[in-house]
Amino acid sequence: MKQLTLLMLALAAACSVGSAGNSSIEDSRSRQSPASSQPAVVPTGYVTDAAGIIDATREEALSKRLYALEQATGHQMVIVTVPSLDGQDISHFTTALANAWGIGRAENDDGVVLLVAPNERKVRIAVGYGLEKTLPDALCGHIIEEQMLPRFRQGDLATGIEAGATALINQLT
Repeated sequence: MKQLTLLMLALAAACSVGSAGNSSIEDSRSRQSPASSQPAVVPTGYVTDAAGIIDATREEALSKRLYALEQATGHQMVIVTVPSLDGQDISHFTTALANAWGIGRAENDDGVVLLVAPNERKVRIAVGYGLEKTLPDALCGHIIEEQMLPRFRQGDLATGIEAGATALINQLT
């Protein structure tokens, strides 16, 4: 219980707050939290496009880049789109998702979640404490404002997501 409390406190900050976890995407299904606090999204890999806005070719390319990032740096990043936040605040939703999926390495608290909820017109970059110096709030806000939102406003959500992911990957490498 003490570890869970410390983890929850650790997730309360960085790039629009939150993220972290411990291990790989593939192992995350066995570590999900109880349904009451768990987002109703099931991880499918480095890119989970539950909102259906990323074409298969781009999804595969992004997944390969995120896998390569993890192999090169140890940092784990996922991209998630959801059709709905189910009335939750995006900050809470993303933190719960990161915890349920176990994004990043627990000992390093170095997970990153790029979440887009197109129906609510919300986007968030959640960063574990271990990466907040590399990806501070101001930089994440800049990536959202300068790289993602202009493309979203043009109706090209997939390109905006890709631009945001590219900026984050570049910063992490």
